[in-house]
Amino acid sequence: MSDNLARALAELVCSTSFDAFPVETIHKAKLHILDTLGAAIAGSASRETDVVVEMLGLRAGTGLSPVWGRSIASDPRTSAFVNGVSAHAYELDDSGGCDHSGAVVLPAVLAAIGDRDRPVNGRELLRSVVLGYEVGRRVLEAVGGYEEHNGLGWHSTGTCGAFGAAAAVGSLLNLQATAMTSALGSACSFAGGTWAFIHNGSSTKKLHAGRAAEGGLMAAYLAKRGFEGPDSVFEAERWGSFFATFGAGKGDPQALVRDFGLSWRLNRCSVKPHATCRGTHAGIDALDLLLEHHDLKGTDIAAIEVDISGFQYGMCGGKVIESRAQAQMSLPYALAARLHYGKVFLAELEEAAWSAVEIGSLMDRISVRIAPAMKDEDEPAITIVTVAGERHRLVVEFPLGGPQNPLSDERLIGKYAALAGMILPAARVDALRDFVLDLENQIDARSLLVLLQ
Repeated sequence: MSDNLARALAELVCSTSFDAFPVETIHKAKLHILDTLGAAIAGSASRETDVVVEMLGLRAGTGLSPVWGRSIASDPRTSAFVNGVSAHAYELDDSGGCDHSGAVVLPAVLAAIGDRDRPVNGRELLRSVVLGYEVGRRVLEAVGGYEEHNGLGWHSTGTCGAFGAAAAVGSLLNLQATAMTSALGSACSFAGGTWAFIHNGSSTKKLHAGRAAEGGLMAAYLAKRGFEGPDSVFEAERWGSFFATFGAGKGDPQALVRDFGLSWRLNRCSVKPHATCRGTHAGIDALDLLLEHHDLKGTDIAAIEVDISGFQYGMCGGKVIESRAQAQMSLPYALAARLHYGKVFLAELEEAAWSAVEIGSLMDRISVRIAPAMKDEDEPAITIVTVAGERHRLVVEFPLGGPQNPLSDERLIGKYAALAGMILPAARVDALRDFVLDLENQIDARSLLVLLQ
């Protein structure tokens, strides 16, 4: 294996066959594909996607790459961008990869298969998706990990996701190691996106998924045509390298290639049962369990106290809710919504929900404090205080939907059906489900593209 990290990673990606993936990993990959498609089809009706489609001037056209959930097809670059925005619009896409790998990798890969002049079988598609998840996550781990990288202000979906999308599309294009090295090097030029959106609840977080999908696809397409990317992009000591520039040199560059193939990163990813930032999920789950265990209702709760790490506080501790984006990122709002509405899904993220008088009253009874002893990655501690004066405290270490506490296949597929059914007719929802769940046996995965419109 090459001493050059970009080349070494490219060699590993290019030499990995479909047969390298365990049956369990392929099954999980199909579920993540289905979950991402459900989130994106529903998200195609979001305000963010409406604005992007209008800005691009998209109309029903003759392109080969569909804009999911709409009667529009365009060029691969455009559809990757739009579908990435849709997939991340409602905060229901998966996490634990680059972070939001599904919303980056799948829009890029499916945009690319629409551009192919030959059939792409399901095994090829699955291989590219798993490798995209692998590379996106490995780049994040090598640059310092989620808390370290995001703590510097970067949004890892945008910065690390571009590499995952490049690897996925490059795999689909059967790039050889030299071209794959260039694709990874060029992907760095499309890496970007910070957490500045968190301060005013803006929509730019959704752009990061779309831009990473678009950028990774472009990097692979350019490499396919002989465009040369830098081969020193992962050499930590080199000026301008990804690690030196985006990670302040604090990462572990060898994590890019160490033990490649022994534990596929997609297996570590989470599916989201709640329509809010993953950082809020442990708190929602803790509240669920406390109410159930002590046989309490929302009206029994006098106050909620949240102890949280400084990192998590900066990401999810806000109590000012003036947009859906702010509601999506607020643990106090998620707890108030769970108490008042009984769940935290799409309807609870609409303005009528977060602006309700009852929600304001509940938010006033929720206090959030930084616990200095907590590590950045620690889940919040939730304490409920009842009207009778009882106090009950719980920390959920493994939120629902994660690998240690997975959703059942039935519930995950039900989530997909509910989301996709917001846009597509029932027969189309079922056909798409059946196609994806049997993807490894499909002769031509391009049939997916028709089902997505």
